[in-house]
Amino acid sequence: MTTRNACSAPGHAGFTLVELMITVVILSILVAIAIPAYTSEIRKSRRTEARTALLDLASREERFYSTVNTYSTSPTDLAYGTGTAWPAAPGMSVGSGYYQVTVTTTAADPTTTPPTLAGYLITATAVGPQAGDTQCATFFVTQTGQQGATGSATASTDCWQ
Repeated sequence: MTTRNACSAPGHAGFTLVELMITVVILSILVAIAIPAYTSEIRKSRRTEARTALLDLASREERFYSTVNTYSTSPTDLAYGTGTAWPAAPGMSVGSGYYQVTVTTTAADPTTTPPTLAGYLITATAVGPQAGDTQCATFFVTQTGQQGATGSATASTDCWQ
């Protein structure tokens, strides 16, 4: 009677090169699809910081206007950061630093026809890695509550959602 040794049984001892290459190709395709989709979602989430900062600053400007009857030229007046005046371009960094905010104010001029009202334009511009977000490159809000964005053809409607 012959006994069979378990170690001497023939069989596969690993993967073939073809199996390994098929796995690498499948993984490459998945990564090629997943990374751009992930990057797009990250950019969309960062847009929230810009919109939040703009609406917060607009709220602070309106509160300041109701007290002083003019819009502020200083973030300190609004209890928003330090400094003596709104920084010139590129502006003040907000949130995680993916957007630079600039505020432009205009004074009221009752001598013109029609009279010019006081106003502001707050703009958030993407910087750093967020600058690749060409769909929503900048956001803005005015004293009338107008909200908009520049970038793609539908930026004004898509970016504020």
